[in-house]
Amino acid sequence: MSVSSTSSAPSAFELLRGQYALRLPTSLEELAGPATGTLDLPLHVAWSGRRSYGLGQSRSRMSLYRTVLAEGQRQDLIAFLNRDLLIAQWPTLRTLISRPLRDAWENRFPELPANKAATAA
Repeated sequence: MSVSSTSSAPSAFELLRGQYALRLPTSLEELAGPATGTLDLPLHVAWSGRRSYGLGQSRSRMSLYRTVLAEGQRQDLIAFLNRDLLIAQWPTLRTLISRPLRDAWENRFPELPANKAATAA
């Protein structure tokens, strides 16, 4: 009897992380979203539930970023996320998103403060 030398199929985690990685911008500098005001997401990003978010309220902003990170394509990430806001709220935000999504972002962008994880409120 011989043992197959082929590698096993990728796990669901690896597949998801790969899909998220394909959407990422080249650099965080590309993230040109607003830092203030109200943002209304298009249906292809916020296809269920809330679509309007106030950037001045922490919970609203966190909810917006969770939605865009999980559902947005590359152009949505660039248009709706703000580099400085993403970096500032990453320690908490990273605890509120899926592990494959978090790993894709942290592997691509070492400037995200992965080692300063805060507990979710």
